[in-house]
Amino acid sequence: MLWYIGKRLLQSVVTLFIILTIVFSLLRLMPEEGYLGAAADKMSPAQQEIYLTNLGLRDPLLVQLGNFYSKLFQGDLGKSVTYRTDVPVVTIIADKIMYSLAFGLGAVVLSLMLGVPLGILMAQMKGRWLDRLGTGYIVIVVAVPAAVYYLVIQMYITEIFHLPMLFDMYKPITWILPLASMALAPTASYAMWMRRYMVDELNKDYIKLARAKGMKERTLMFKHVLRNAFIPMAQYLPATILFTITGSIYIESLYSIPGMGGLLVDAIQRQDNTIVQGLVLVFSSLGIIGLILGDIAMALVDPRIKLGKGESVR
Repeated sequence: MLWYIGKRLLQSVVTLFIILTIVFSLLRLMPEEGYLGAAADKMSPAQQEIYLTNLGLRDPLLVQLGNFYSKLFQGDLGKSVTYRTDVPVVTIIADKIMYSLAFGLGAVVLSLMLGVPLGILMAQMKGRWLDRLGTGYIVIVVAVPAAVYYLVIQMYITEIFHLPMLFDMYKPITWILPLASMALAPTASYAMWMRRYMVDELNKDYIKLARAKGMKERTLMFKHVLRNAFIPMAQYLPATILFTITGSIYIESLYSIPGMGGLLVDAIQRQDNTIVQGLVLVFSSLGIIGLILGDIAMALVDPRIKLGKGESVR
């Protein structure tokens, strides 16, 4: 297990290096006027050139990349250029991450509480009204673009239930719609996969044999079927949780939530490359950590899987 974790961590470092290098290089191809912000009209061409030189944008790309990684290894992600001028990126992200963390964890808990039981009930009542209703919900969430039903929720549900349209951290009622919106897709995903894995287990020979021997349905369902069906789910749960914690870019923008998702949108619009690079690092790291934790979780819940040299659950 330790050998496997070490190997995956090394692969993760290489992957992060490739991602950051590509993003850094692409951002340097964008127009330089974005670095000047609102002060562009007040600067002469000579002043603009001095300003861009001081930012290091006149250095060769490899030099800029080397300076970036040199600071990164020291824990310095640089300073904001246009979003909050001269404020460290670490400080800006630290101010935003708690909102994304709160909404992400809340959405995960809500989706697990709803999605897993729904998937279990759909498997137990396969072909009946609840299964059809749940399948319809899953199809709608998967087929309809998220932006459509997010807007429908904000425009009509706020009016029907008289809920606030914008987020206010001091008013708990304003948390309801964003949390419900963020939980829609994960709930459908958990229900779909739990139903699928449970139906697969119910059709296996050992289940038919247990029923033939007279084992109670409740014991059969929870002691064997549910336990074995949850093993494949364990691999994807950590990644799903970490992806959800990073926040939904669209939802945070829609409800004016000051989280990392909304920050990414603002940073791109203002062409604040240092913030974009910092957020790419955070999002990529969480995604990679989620994949590693998924492999480890699957090995822990299924003793038949051994992670060692030359072995992996993938």
